[in-house]
Amino acid sequence: MSGSAGTVRPSRSVLICPATDGRKVARAVASDADLVILDLEDAVAAEGKAGARASVADAFRDLDWGRKPRAWRVNAVDTPWCYRDLIEVVEAAPDLADLVVVPKVADAAQIAFVDRLLAGLETATGRDRPIGIEVQIESAAGLANCRAIPSASPRVEALVFGPGDFAASVGMPLAAIGTPDRWDAAYPAHRWGYAMHEILVAARAAGLRAVDGPYAAFRDPDGLRHSCETARALGYDGKWCIHPDQVAVVNDVFSPTPEEVEHARATLAAYQRATAEGRGALALDGVMVDAASLRMAEATLARAGRSTGTGSPGDRGETST
Repeated sequence: MSGSAGTVRPSRSVLICPATDGRKVARAVASDADLVILDLEDAVAAEGKAGARASVADAFRDLDWGRKPRAWRVNAVDTPWCYRDLIEVVEAAPDLADLVVVPKVADAAQIAFVDRLLAGLETATGRDRPIGIEVQIESAAGLANCRAIPSASPRVEALVFGPGDFAASVGMPLAAIGTPDRWDAAYPAHRWGYAMHEILVAARAAGLRAVDGPYAAFRDPDGLRHSCETARALGYDGKWCIHPDQVAVVNDVFSPTPEEVEHARATLAAYQRATAEGRGALALDGVMVDAASLRMAEATLARAGRSTGTGSPGDRGETST
């Protein structure tokens, strides 16, 4: 998937950490996570939010981010902190800030506000690359409006599901963010299925990435893997991590296996041969292959390219499926 500046942004693993904890920030930036987000929201107490903005700018300047985009999460638009979270970070590091995560987005108007403020900051600082936006859908209102939200700004690159705040918003009992509990056994289907699929469809219709929220039990790799596999089965591109130890599992699940890549290549080659012979479909290992099979194979190879950092086809309208 391409970013606002036309660059490919892999986002299998998205590691979030408190902007104020220099040790954790340095460890996160040095990790194998595709994307690292410095948090000014939930991880920072109210009395420390104003001072934490300088920590974001310092980390953007002082650390070696390699190919990782420099990203930070602001406070929600309807709080007293959001506008300064944007202004102070961009003014302090105008050429370095790449991507901002906006939490608890309820409607398109909130993203339009962020878009306009960023545009003014970019003009004032002489920046020539647009700062991208990732949108967290974490409430009943956000889910109800998620199909309209991407149209608020061409900066929007991804929709991210936030299960903890979403559960609170709709009154769903939940023991820990993203983890199964006794209520999962009480409901005959996947409790997040509807919300996750709505977000996925909204993202894909707009040509965006779709990213699942975190799994709070960071000492439970098997549970994390199952949660990742569920999101991947739906079509999600990646998952948030709250601890560096989760990154390897997330990267593994959201990367095509060698067998999947080989099958995709074989499908592509077989379909090209069939097309050259004037046929629109063929059988490969006892399975019918047609134009839809070709698109699925191309999506697998594009995902593999993003996983290895070799790039992929991509403008804003291309998606992985």
